[in-house]
Order: sequence, then C-alpha cells, then structure tokens
Amino acid sequence: MTTLLELALRSSVALGAALLFDAVLNSRAAALRHCVLAVAILAAAAILPLSLMLPAWHIGVPVALAPPSALLAPVSRQVSEPASTVTSSSPLAAPLVVLPMIWAAGTAIAGSALLIAFARLRRTTKRGAVVCDEAWTSIASDVARSFGVSRAIDLIQTNSPELLATWGARRPCVLLPSHAPTWSEDRMRIVLSHELAHIARHDWIVQVAAEMLRAVAWFHPLMWMACTRLRRAAEQACDDAVLRRGIPAPAYAGHLIELARDCRPAVAFGSATPMADPSTLERRIVAMLNPRLDRQPISRRAALAVALSFLALAVPTAILRAGQDGPRVLGGAIYDTSGAVMPGVTITLEDANQSSHTATTDASGRFEFGVTSAGKYLLAASLPGFRPLRQEFELRTARDWDRAITMPVGSLSETITVQSTRISGAVTATQPGPAPVRVGGNIRVPRKTLDVRPIYPDSMRAAGREGVVAMDAVIGTDGAVSGVRVVSADVHPDFAIAAAEAVRQWRFTPTLLNGAPIEVVMTVKVTFNLAQ
Repeated sequence: MTTLLELALRSSVALGAALLFDAVLNSRAAALRHCVLAVAILAAAAILPLSLMLPAWHIGVPVALAPPSALLAPVSRQVSEPASTVTSSSPLAAPLVVLPMIWAAGTAIAGSALLIAFARLRRTTKRGAVVCDEAWTSIASDVARSFGVSRAIDLIQTNSPELLATWGARRPCVLLPSHAPTWSEDRMRIVLSHELAHIARHDWIVQVAAEMLRAVAWFHPLMWMACTRLRRAAEQACDDAVLRRGIPAPAYAGHLIELARDCRPAVAFGSATPMADPSTLERRIVAMLNPRLDRQPISRRAALAVALSFLALAVPTAILRAGQDGPRVLGGAIYDTSGAVMPGVTITLEDANQSSHTATTDASGRFEFGVTSAGKYLLAASLPGFRPLRQEFELRTARDWDRAITMPVGSLSETITVQSTRISGAVTATQPGPAPVRVGGNIRVPRKTLDVRPIYPDSMRAAGREGVVAMDAVIGTDGAVSGVRVVSADVHPDFAIAAAEAVRQWRFTPTLLNGAPIEVVMTVKVTFNLAQ
C-alpha cells in the first residue's frame, strides 16, 4: 500500500499541472485543454511502468540530525519486547493491513459499475431499431464527410424518450431518443454534427480509458477532477466543431436548451457521452455565445508538443526517489528458508569505521539497532546449523532501514582418514567420529545411522601412492545419500571411486527444519595415506 500511495503522490504532479492549465487558461481552445487533460491522465498512469523500467535516481532529503551520541547507539541488550513499528500490536499495523483491502474493494466496486453500465448500453443498443430514413442517413453522410469520418456509423433509435448519446470504437453508435423522428431538419443536423464530432475526435475511447484509470485510482481526488474536466472539455470541443460548420450560436443554444429539457444525461450509461448534460449546460452556452473564445481544433504539432511536455514531466517524476538520509531506527526480521521467524540470532552491525554493535532477535524474529545514520554497513549473523551471513548494504532511502534477512541451512562436514601399510597386510583404517555440532534455532542436524568405511585401493597401495578426496554429498529427505560429487581436481580416479562408493552407502536420520525434512549438503574429506 505504501507503493500505491507513493505512486498516487507522483501522479499528482501531472494531474495537478493539467488542472492548473485548464483553470488558468480556460480561454484557450477546448480541444487543446481536452488534449492536455487526456495526456495528463495517461502520463499519471504511466508513472508505474516507467518507475519499473527506468533506473531510479535517489535524492537524499536531510532531516533534523540527532545528537552524535544517539547515532548508531550500541544495542547490547537482547530485544525482548516486540518492535512497536512492525508488530501486530502497533497502532499503525491495523491500518496498513486494512488499507489494501479497502483499495481492492473500491476498485472492484468502481470496475463493476463500469461493466454494468457497458452491459446496459449494449442491451439498449440491441433493443433499438436502426434508423434507415433517408433524411437521417443523408445528413449523417454529409456531416461524416465534413469531419473526415470514414468508419461505418449506426444510428439507433431507442425506446427511451430521454437517451441521446454516442458510444463505440470500431463501429460507433449514435443513440437517439424515441421522439427523434419528430425533429426538424435543423435539429437533426445539429445533433448529428455534435455526435459525429465526438466520433471524429475519438472521445468515447479517451473517456472510457480515463474512467478505467479512475476506477483504479478511485481514492485520488485529482483523478476525479481530471476526468470530470475531461468530459466537460470534450463537450465544449464538439460545440466548437458544430459552430465551425456555420451553425449560428443562438440557434445552437436554443436547440441545446430544448434537448436538455427533453433528454436527461445518461446516468445509467456512464460509458456513453451524452450531448445534453444539464450539469454543464450553462457553462457551454456561455462559451458558445462568447465570440472571443478560440474554437480552433488542435493541430498534430500542438498535440505532439503536449505529449512530449508531459513525457518530460512524467519521466523525472517516475525515476526520482526522494528519501530521508537518516538518522532513523535500523531494524528488521530474520527468517529461515521455510519463511519461519528465527529467534535468538545474534546480529552484528559494523560501520565504515569498523565500529561494531550487536543485537539479538526476539521471539518474533525482530532485531533493532537503534538510531542509525545513512551510509555503508556490514551486517553479520550466525546461528548453529545455518550458514553464517555477511551482508554489505547502504542506507539511503527510507525503506533501507527495514531489513528482511533469510538465512539458508548450513552444510555438514566429515573428515575420514584411511591408512594402510606399504607392504602386504591387513588394511588399517581409522575414522574419527564427526565433530560435535551445536543445534540452535529450529534445525535438527542429521545423525549417521549406517557407516561404511572406505577401502584403500590395492592398486594405489601397491604403487605406494597416497591421496586426499574431497566430495560433496547430498543427504536426501529420507536420510539416504542421493548424490556424491568429487570436487578434488588432482586425485587419482581409484581413490575417488573407493571414497564415493563408501559414502553412497551411508545412512542418516532426516535433517529437520521446523519439523519438516529437507535436503542438506555434507562436505566429506577422505585421506588415504600409507603407514611406514
């Protein structure tokens, strides 16, 4: 959820810039303002993929420095109480768990509303009748040619007396109310000019994409404002397109008022673009009656300039990482490979001046080093049965002060010496028992239940040769040796074969990690020497 909030703050840069442009320069062409708002919403959505694809640039933001004596304060005591910043008893823990659930629920509700609106729109369209009247089709063809629209367009007369809207991408549909056949030719031309202007500008595609993004960022007030202004700018841009066709503004305003009286906005059809929306009617009429306003369509060069401007704004917003450079409390948790926490692990922190400080994980696997300033450090941890850990890291951004460490299971080792005389006689071999291993944490090391001693090869004894064989043996979950690999490069094959054949016959009790059997690697060293 922290990442989601961070992205929301970053997207506010693009959205805020577009809303400021729309508010301050509202006398500019509506087509230009619509383009700015649409590109800004797209740039806000592009923050996430850009932040994942592009390398991050970190900028440290200094905070009030703590007293030097408080920086990296030694923590020699064991941490017996839960860390208040991360445990379930923390007052911040519950919101951090609930917030992602709230966001997911809100996204699901908003997305479901869009799907329901789209389904109702399709159902209403299928129930309507295709308009084949020559007057309508002739005017539609004439307006489409003037706008450069070559796609097929369906005129659908619905059963609703109030629905007047346009929707669709590949084959757009103009939904007409049930009383549309009674309209005059002037009203038919005005309505079709407005609706086909939406189609020529691809407004439905842009608005639906914006609504989908708003469903994801439903908690972001600037996204709601941008989508509302985007719809308003689209309507005004289409009004400008109608006026550019030579239709007088007073006549257009009169028809629009009458349509608003007869046709309500398509509230239940949120994915459609209604023509007569009473919520924006007054603003639109004032704009169309103002002869000083710019009504020109946006050029390709201007659209490209807008896109490049917001790209130049989105890229730095995505890659810059501002973070406090300390000091703050350094802590974290230690886990084993099964994901279980590991209490009782001793942690050592060493700074650039080789000054060391220690802490011990508590019952929940948490450790804490107190207030630590930014810089490079070495973290070391050890526990019998696990591989020793040495981790170099740098504290730069806020998330670096919370560490998550996984300690892998350690490997076992056994050393065997096989002796024989240089002359014929009984083969003598000595095998020291394995060194005692202290078991700590949640691991139980295996115990050998079947031992087979290597036999000195007769060929090597006759030749008076000696050798040392180093091997890696894998002890399976059933305690049997499932694999042996000779790692010595300068050993005679007869020695390697004799040692490997003996080790393959060994049997152990299973190695248990948190009560579950796991595979473990044992390093075996077999020494063949001849007594004088």
